[in-house]
Amino acid sequence: MSEPDLPPEWKPELDAIVGARHGGAAAALLPRLRALDGRFPNTPEILHQLAWSCEVLGQYREAAGAYERAIALGLPPHDLSGAFLGLGSALRCLGEYSRAAQVLRQGQLQFPTQREFEVFLALTLHNLGHHAEAMKTLLTTLIETADDVGIAAYQRTLRFHAGQLDRKWE
Repeated sequence: MSEPDLPPEWKPELDAIVGARHGGAAAALLPRLRALDGRFPNTPEILHQLAWSCEVLGQYREAAGAYERAIALGLPPHDLSGAFLGLGSALRCLGEYSRAAQVLRQGQLQFPTQREFEVFLALTLHNLGHHAEAMKTLLTTLIETADDVGIAAYQRTLRFHAGQLDRKWE
């Protein structure tokens, strides 16, 4: 009988950092994540967590670079989805709207059931000046995901108007 696979050497430390970070200590833990990345370079899971921490601290340039490296190195699907979303969000915050839209659309294609991509894409479309498309995307996502009884009651009307936001009736 073979022994079960042991976790990688870096995994317990990364888990401890991530667990502590959820207590609101992202800034205090960032040096530990950077040190872990230095000891275990090119580890996509570490890079993903480093990117996330940088992003929540407003360090978008570093976050974008770490997300890009993590994606290029290969992440499991759940982490990959979060990395695409984080990269798109960070690029948007840096004013790189076209790249952000491209990344978010790529995320949508790879993870079509994850509706959060639509919301972040709507923000980016707004930044690109595509206000009608942004509003339509946001309304459609709201209609299709909200459990609110009031929104559900007006679903048909909202769908109708989402497709013709600038139309005027006499």
